[in-house]
This record gives sequence, C-alpha cells and structure tokens, in this order.
Amino acid sequence: MPATRHHHGAHAVNTEHRRRFSIVLAITFAFLLIEAVGGWITGSLALLADASHLLGDVGALSLSLVAMWLVGRPATHAKTYGYHRAEILAALFNGLLLWLIAGLIWHEAYQRLLAPVPIHGTGMTVIAALGLGANLASYFFLSSMPQHTLNTRTAMLHLLGDTLGSVGALTAGLIIWSTGWTSADPLVSFLIGGLILVTSWGVMKESIDVLMEGTPKEIDLGAIMTALGGVQGLQEVHDLHVWCLRSGVHALTMHGVIGEEVDDAAILTAMTHLLGDRFNIHHTTIQLDRRPGLVQIKR
Repeated sequence: MPATRHHHGAHAVNTEHRRRFSIVLAITFAFLLIEAVGGWITGSLALLADASHLLGDVGALSLSLVAMWLVGRPATHAKTYGYHRAEILAALFNGLLLWLIAGLIWHEAYQRLLAPVPIHGTGMTVIAALGLGANLASYFFLSSMPQHTLNTRTAMLHLLGDTLGSVGALTAGLIIWSTGWTSADPLVSFLIGGLILVTSWGVMKESIDVLMEGTPKEIDLGAIMTALGGVQGLQEVHDLHVWCLRSGVHALTMHGVIGEEVDDAAILTAMTHLLGDRFNIHHTTIQLDRRPGLVQIKR
C-alpha cells in the first residue's frame, strides 16, 4: 500500500506539472512573438536576444512536456524502468540549448559594438517592461508548485534568465531613451549571455551526475548505513549503491549478511519500510546472504 500511494501521488504531481507547464508555455510563446516583433521594429538587440532566449524556452518547455508524458508511460520488457530518464535527457538538452543561445547572443553583440545601429529607446523600454511582468508571473507560477523536479528547476532557470534579460533590456532602454547611448544595448546583451551560462551550469552538472548514476546530492549514504545498522538481525551491509532514476525517484541495491537463525523475510520487510519511510527510496533490490556459524545478536 505505501508504494501504491507513492505512485498515485507521483502521478498527481506529474499531472499538475503538465498543466502549469502548458500555461507557462502559452505565455512564453505569446511574449516571444511580442519581443521578436518589438526588437525588429525598435532595432534593439537586447530585445532580440531576450526573444532568442524565449525561443529556447519554448523549445525547452515543449520538450519538458513531452518528457512528462513519457514519464507517465508504463514500463515495458524493453524498458523495465519505463521512461524516467526522459526528464533528465530533456534537462540536459535544454542546458546545451541555453549555451548555444548565449554564444549566438555574444556574437551578435560583438557585431553591434563594431557597427552600431539606431535604436528606439521608448518602444524598447515599454516592451521590456511588459516582458518583465510576464516572466515574473510565469516564474512564480512554477515556483509555487508543491514539488520541484529537475525539469521544473530547469524551466525556472530559463524563466529566471528571461527575467534578468528583461531587466537588462529595460535598463538599456531607459539609458538609450534618456541619453541616446546605443552601445548600452549590445553591452546588456553580453550580460544576458553571461547570465544564461551561469544559471544553466547547475542543471547541466546535475543532469550529467544523474546519467553517470552518481549518488543523489540529497542522499547521505552514511546515514543510510547507520539506519540499517539498527535493523535487528542484520550483521553487515556492503555493495550499497543509490542512484537517481529521475527527480525524486531513487533506486537502491545492496548486499546484507545475516545469521543462520534469522528470519530473512522479516528483515527484508523492516529494511524496505525503513528505506521508504526515512529516505523516500521505494525502488530497492536487496540480497541477503547467510554466513555459516553466524547467529543472531540481540540488540
């Protein structure tokens, strides 16, 4: 029953995530069009850079929605763990996409510094202000969700980068509108590109760690070993491995040593409940070996 409740809860969270992602995707796509047209009309690279970032966000959010749909599909004989890793692959691809966008923004900003173009500061300021409001609304809409998966954190980083980009574009617009200094536009664009790289690094690193089956950062192997040491009848634990299937879903394998007179079914039940209740690990593979001559030690 605990495992069943866990899976039903995960399904409900996934459904809510898809609903919110769909709403944010619609808002993001609308302002992508507004900023792209506005950047072309005003001549602002900062707006076009932010629109390019929004284009990446549209792709990222769409890919995340596909990944959420795949995660909900049942396991098969060919994919016994199901499609849990689809979320991680989507997050990694989104991070790479952000890096590509940052490179393109820097390239165009450099060209603008060499050959400045006229920019309409007032129109740029108005559009950047509207974009800032939309980005903040979308960011807080996602951040208010009860659980944050790696995909959610990736989307929030995209939106945070958009928010900072809108702040930069708004600042550049105000400078151009008040002073006429058009170089503020490509300089702010350089800053937006740098922010994109900085904010995406954590997600890239976490995605790679998951694919390399590293121990999740929220899991303390020492604490698990200590907790298992309190299970009566379990004498030794070795070959303990914990890895992440997707955000919030962990798997564990281990070998344990018990005595000849110990009830292995009772120990397995105690260990399974301990790992699920205290460490939220519900996918476990535990092998118990009996050591000849080893009797149960009363704890």
